[in-house]
Amino acid sequence: MAEKKAFALRLDPALYDAIARLAAADLRSVNAEIEFLLREAVKARSGRSGEKATPEKGDHGSE
Repeated sequence: MAEKKAFALRLDPALYDAIARLAAADLRSVNAEIEFLLREAVKARSGRSGEKATPEKGDHGSE
């Protein structure tokens, strides 16, 4: 399994609760839901600017 970067993240409690509800609906952990939402957001932003989208799971590029 590939190593993942761990870091602290401070969230407003209401935002955390909303993410937890989304995670439960998708049968994901809160951590997995946050990663999913971030990946979607980066893909959307990358598509607008013409930049390369983020690597998919398992593809870590040169890191």
